[in-house]
Amino acid sequence: MTTLSDIRTRLRHDLGDADSLRWDDDALDRHITRALSELSLAIPRELTATLETTPGSRELSLATLDGLLEIEAAEFPVDYFPPSYVRFATWQGTLTLHTAIAPDGGDARIYYTAVHTLDETESTLPPHLEDVLATGAAAYAALELASSAIEQLNLNGNTPATYAGWARARLTAFHQLLHTHARKNRVRTRNLYVPA
Repeated sequence: MTTLSDIRTRLRHDLGDADSLRWDDDALDRHITRALSELSLAIPRELTATLETTPGSRELSLATLDGLLEIEAAEFPVDYFPPSYVRFATWQGTLTLHTAIAPDGGDARIYYTAVHTLDETESTLPPHLEDVLATGAAAYAALELASSAIEQLNLNGNTPATYAGWARARLTAFHQLLHTHARKNRVRTRNLYVPA
């Protein structure tokens, strides 16, 4: 499993900073976090959770759904075929089921998206998105370097414009990759009229 250290090492290789002369770990972690946030919005984790309803109440707390971005669908009651999707509303961490009859304490299944996590012990990022993440983080690190290199003496021939150009190219590639990998299929409820 890939960890934050693995992504940081890959990023240092991409940036040509294997000896940590330009960026310390905290700086790279900040750029990785920023790129991971953008990636999570474009390509979030797709999860389900089963929540127990309270008899007589249509409200469900969403507090247990870590990293929640958006509720895609709500199924109540569960385990029917076809699934019994219901309308719902969310507000301030509470989901309200729009059902004719209040739940009796049975389970509801929630389909939702969540942010990816990446730290020193675990990652929820699929392997095919690791390079996408590294591309975005490299772009943000290079933008930082370009900004800090303005009006500084530079003996290696790389000007702030050089760094900025490289960063813009990487950022464009990152956004194109996000678009390419973005979710195309979502759980959707549809009300279809079937003639008798």
